[in-house]
Amino acid sequence: MAEAVRYRVNALKEGAIAKTKPGGWIIPKEKSSFGDEDAWTNLDTDVTPLERRTWTAWTMGGYWFSDALNAQSWEAPAAIIAVGLTWRESVYCIIFGSLVCTIPLVLNGHIGAKLHVPFPVALRSGFGWYFSRFAVVVRMITALFWHAIQTYTGSTAMTQMIRAIWPSYLDIPNHIPEAVGITTQQMVSHFLFWSLQFPILLTPPHKLQWFFIFKAVVVTITCVGVVIAMTGKAGGTGDIWNQEYKVHGAMRSWLILSSMSSITGGWATMATNIPDFTRYLKDPKAVYYQVAFLPLIQLVLGLFGIISCSAAKVVYGEYIWDPLKLASMWDGPGGRAGAFFVGFAWVVAQIGTNLSANVISFANDLTSLFPKYINIRRGVIIGTIIASWIMVPWKIIHSAASLLNFMGGLGIFLAPIAAILGADYWVTKKKHIDVPALYRRKGRYSYNKFGTNWRAAVAFLVSVVPNIPGMAAQVNPKLNAGGAQYIYDMFYLYGFTSAFAVYCLLSHFFPAPETLISESIFEEVEIIGGIEYRNDGLSTPVEVGTPPSESTDEKAVMKAGDNNV
Repeated sequence: MAEAVRYRVNALKEGAIAKTKPGGWIIPKEKSSFGDEDAWTNLDTDVTPLERRTWTAWTMGGYWFSDALNAQSWEAPAAIIAVGLTWRESVYCIIFGSLVCTIPLVLNGHIGAKLHVPFPVALRSGFGWYFSRFAVVVRMITALFWHAIQTYTGSTAMTQMIRAIWPSYLDIPNHIPEAVGITTQQMVSHFLFWSLQFPILLTPPHKLQWFFIFKAVVVTITCVGVVIAMTGKAGGTGDIWNQEYKVHGAMRSWLILSSMSSITGGWATMATNIPDFTRYLKDPKAVYYQVAFLPLIQLVLGLFGIISCSAAKVVYGEYIWDPLKLASMWDGPGGRAGAFFVGFAWVVAQIGTNLSANVISFANDLTSLFPKYINIRRGVIIGTIIASWIMVPWKIIHSAASLLNFMGGLGIFLAPIAAILGADYWVTKKKHIDVPALYRRKGRYSYNKFGTNWRAAVAFLVSVVPNIPGMAAQVNPKLNAGGAQYIYDMFYLYGFTSAFAVYCLLSHFFPAPETLISESIFEEVEIIGGIEYRNDGLSTPVEVGTPPSESTDEKAVMKAGDNNV
């Protein structure tokens, strides 16, 4: 035992000394990498090793429980009812908005499950080597913003946990200037939540199954408990079911369409980079279970929010949509115990959402841009420090509505990215991808000397440009977007379908023949010293004729660089 500790300490010392020089931060390049000799990849950007393909259909279920079970999903019906619709429309919008979102989730999820490559690498097939980096940066920015918001929301849950044990915690004197935008007590909660979250975020993605299951159990039990407690206090489910319509005619129809698009757009980030997680699946068929998982979870949590909110009107005289604000109303020994478990559940919920939707995605994106120095673990550390502290999330939360509207509008950029990724894989390439070429700067997917697929660029512009006036009007209400506002009201529906259709049409009438192959290529053959070696991107290259360790659905032993530009 003492010897093991001594060895570990010495290893840490040697590592610390090595990292005092730039060369000490270089990540070893895998022998099996498909990357160019003068380029760099690492284990987290390469094809997912067999031992890391640990996810099953049940893991995907736990993953969606982890992602969808959060305070925002609980409050989703509130935004719909606030515009003048009723609980009925909120239920319809949640169901159909979630179902629409499962289309890109399945289309793009299959890419990761079949090819076992991360989102930034998968993008290169349709966008080109360099243009794909633009899409990666857009996703990174979105992930940082939402990681910041989810982290600060988690800190409010931490406040409920602590005040439930020590009520005087809320009375901590404030020593922070008002201009900073946060009190001493809130800063303590934020630091404690971030400190708890930080080591969990460092867990490798292929080892997260049990955390997802833990979150699903804890949050589900707590949500059911809150509904039972509130209906018991109210003696029923309240009167929200009797609400009348506040809008009628065409305005009501547009509001329904806008609300449904907002529900879909709320999952725009996951619909875009879902390959980052499905790459760990054992069986590609597991991606289809998302069609049931997401709408069901969203609907159940939304109904819980509606029932609890309606009961709150009876008990407290006002509709309370925020579950944490609801818990803050509970006093006395029993009430504080309930508030503690609600706070604990939402702490777990926000950590899970940050894992599944934000920080790992950011880390994958950053790793693809700087593979020589960044892996997923380092990317997580950089991302959570930037989002949780440098971006001052408390100011984002309490900022003008225009900034929040701008962040919501980022979905107009994500919709075409998700559409082009899915259209390229399913329609244009017919699921036949040269995996080794995805790692070659001048391979078949470079398209031209600029590394850009102009078809993707045109489809992106057709999708984004008509949405910009409506987005500008949302940020600055003084602007009049005219008829363009109606396009923005359904920004995700228009953005996704237009980009998908335009890309498919352009690729059909103006194809790039060098990118079209008859079957997928998962390995390559190289001649070294007159001997042919097979490289499947999973292990050290072996001599041709050596039996493979595991068969693949469709393999073609071809030279991936045959179509170098």
